[in-house]
Amino acid sequence: METKPDQKKSYALHALFIAVCIGVFLFLWNAPPSTTAKLPADEVHKKYYPLGKKEAEKECESCHNPKGEAPLPEGHPPKYRCLFCHKKIKG
Repeated sequence: METKPDQKKSYALHALFIAVCIGVFLFLWNAPPSTTAKLPADEVHKKYYPLGKKEAEKECESCHNPKGEAPLPEGHPPKYRCLFCHKKIKG
């Protein structure tokens, strides 16, 4: 049984797609663990744990502003998405 040129091209594209998917999967599987600090579970931050992300993030800037108790370091990413990176500790 002969395969047509279009059918061979289709098989090649399917094989390429599967190879790319496997490559992406292996890349993500071997990614290093997250190194970003979690949201502290101390007395200062405990009151924010029951709140939703957006609601809790509104309060971060009160301490983490340039003149606050714990200012953010130079070059810190956007200040309005704190809990996107700094996850709450589960448990």
